[in-house]
Amino acid sequence: MPTTDLCDKYYEEIITGGTVRVLAPAFQVYGKRCSFSGPVTTLKVFEDNSLVRAALEQQGDGKVLVVDGGGSLRCALLGGNLAAMASTNGWAGILVNGCVRDVEEINAVDVGVRALAPHPLKSFKRGQGEKDVAVVFGGVRILPGEWCYSDMDGILIANKKL
Repeated sequence: MPTTDLCDKYYEEIITGGTVRVLAPAFQVYGKRCSFSGPVTTLKVFEDNSLVRAALEQQGDGKVLVVDGGGSLRCALLGGNLAAMASTNGWAGILVNGCVRDVEEINAVDVGVRALAPHPLKSFKRGQGEKDVAVVFGGVRILPGEWCYSDMDGILIANKKL
């Protein structure tokens, strides 16, 4: 179901700050999959994509990886190789509060990606960050196990499958 229809159907919950929240329209669209949805797995990292790689190496089973990179615009947390890995391992999509690189490669892969901007510099590899924690960005708090719905009109987070 398109995010616009979900917004119409769950309008009261959105307005009251209830079970459905809308992220600020700050994210660019990448990847072949223009719309995706699935249960959320979260990461909180800063300029280090070690945990991103570790997560995408696992079977995604239709999940959405939500990466809070602190909004950093100084390096990329996801590139073409990791996007291809995500597709191969069954991830529905990746939402990055940060940057991506290898945009042409990502756009050739059957996975949905949302990120703030492209950046050519790769991230550090320190193995730092947290997995399956609450993250806050785009004006929305996102918890592991919630549901992400994304298409060309925007991104919604719901506390359950809609």
